[in-house]
Amino acid sequence: QVQLVESGGGLVQAGGSLRLSCAASGRTFSSYAMGWFRQAPGKEREFVAAVNARGLNTYYSDSVKGRFTITRDNVKNTVYLQMNRLKPEDTAVYYCAVILVWPMNPWDDSWGQGTQVTVSS
Repeated sequence: QVQLVESGGGLVQAGGSLRLSCAASGRTFSSYAMGWFRQAPGKEREFVAAVNARGLNTYYSDSVKGRFTITRDNVKNTVYLQMNRLKPEDTAVYYCAVILVWPMNPWDDSWGQGTQVTVSS
């Protein structure tokens, strides 16, 4: 079992940057691929980015490719999402989750509580 806690969200102007963190409990964090997802108001949750267990392979949705970077630190049991050149359409609650099937199928029992990102125009 793994428990996830997201942080780092906030209000930022368009073109700005934020870095999200997802801290994981449990000794098996380094065994899992991890992903970030987001849910905007009135929309379904969507995949954003994933990183494999060792941090050597990543995968991004087309909407964030070239702007967002996912990384992980297996010593700190944390996965990060660096978000640059933010757009108003990036406004959403961001969640991290264990990736059950690479690259974008989450383990539904692993969701954290989410962190709100709001990008003003």
